[in-house]
Amino acid sequence: MWYKPLMSAVRGLKGLRHVALKVRDIHRSKTFYQQFFGMEVVWEPDPQNVYLSSGCDNLALHELPQGTDASAAGESLDHLGFVVESIERVRELEEEFRARGLKIVQPFKIHRDGSASFYLADPDGIVIQMLYEPRLSLQEFK
Repeated sequence: MWYKPLMSAVRGLKGLRHVALKVRDIHRSKTFYQQFFGMEVVWEPDPQNVYLSSGCDNLALHELPQGTDASAAGESLDHLGFVVESIERVRELEEEFRARGLKIVQPFKIHRDGSASFYLADPDGIVIQMLYEPRLSLQEFK
């Protein structure tokens, strides 16, 4: 193995709670994450950048310059995910998002590890997984 597990050596590590996305229209993307995921603006340093949170995370949206192709700008994200409290709520969310006209990329599925999810696309085509994961979904944040 070429690496050593570092968890015991990385004091204070709280997990991956920040994601930054390149978007074509900052206002459209900000509205999308506010309306569909209930995220609130925590900082808007300038008209091309906004930071949102659902309370235990941080999503940065950075607007690409006009005419820039996202793939040419180095996009390599496969998907991002929101952890959901239960399998039942994942199913309900798929129905709710479908009814509101969002594009479902992959329908609801229960996975072999006991997790369950579906995937949708945001206005820029960024894939979002709505995920019930037995270990993560049971965590409480204060």
